[in-house]
Amino acid sequence: MDYSKKVMDHFMNPRNMGTLENCDGIGEVGNAKCGDIMKIYLRVEENNLRVEDGRIVDVKFQTFGCGAAVASSSMATELIKGKTLKEAWDLSNKAVAEALDGLPPIKMHCSMLAEEAIHEAINDYLLKKGLEPWED
Repeated sequence: MDYSKKVMDHFMNPRNMGTLENCDGIGEVGNAKCGDIMKIYLRVEENNLRVEDGRIVDVKFQTFGCGAAVASSSMATELIKGKTLKEAWDLSNKAVAEALDGLPPIKMHCSMLAEEAIHEAINDYLLKKGLEPWED
């Protein structure tokens, strides 16, 4: 299977790997078919005006899976760090794959896991704040 140089770089040198103590939101998703499990931790700096303007000041991930899953997690965390919750929510799996200079079609589900984990982490944050979760 041919992976881009960016996929290999993020797999061999993952960014933001690890956990966050006292994080504001955690999203965990998995794919039963391939066995990949992805967990994303968020630290959010709140904006008193609107929740969607809260800014992700730190993000970490833990991924158990193939190289494409690790690379997708790493790239997704890079793409949402410093962004508002709304901007992070709007990050698509296609944008993650494009930022990695593409994924083989059989590995696109890895970028989908990254998108879903971000959504789960944001909704976990919202629920902890007593707010309604956002819909996909």
